Amino acid sequence: MVDQPDDLRAVRLIHKTLSDVNRLRIVRRLAQGEASVSELIDHVGLSQPLVSWHLGKLRLAGLVETRRAGRETVTRLIPEAWDRFAAYERRVLGLGAEQQRRAVS
Repeated sequence: MVDQPDDLRAVRLIHKTLSDVNRLRIVRRLAQGEASVSELIDHVGLSQPLVSWHLGKLRLAGLVETRRAGRETVTRLIPEAWDRFAAYERRVLGLGAEQQRRAVS
C-alpha cells in the first residue's frame, strides 16, 4: 500500500465532500445566503436526517458553520475557508507555478 502525503489527503477530503450532487446543491443554495435546515429541506427535497448528514460532512470539511436560532439550525458558507482551500490546493498541486515561471522569463 502506498502512503499518501497528508497535504494530498486534505485536498482529497474537500473534493470527496464536494463529489456529492446533493451537497453541491446545498452549497449552491447557501451561496445565496444562510439558510435554516427547513429551508434546505425544501430546496433540495431530501429528508431532515439526510440534509443534516450532508451538512455534517460540509461542516467536517470546514466549509460551512451552523448556529442555533431558537428551534432552528441555521447554516452559512465560510467564504474564507473556500478561498484558503483554493489557494492551498493550487500550492499543493503545483498549479500556477508554470504561469509564475513564464511571467518571470
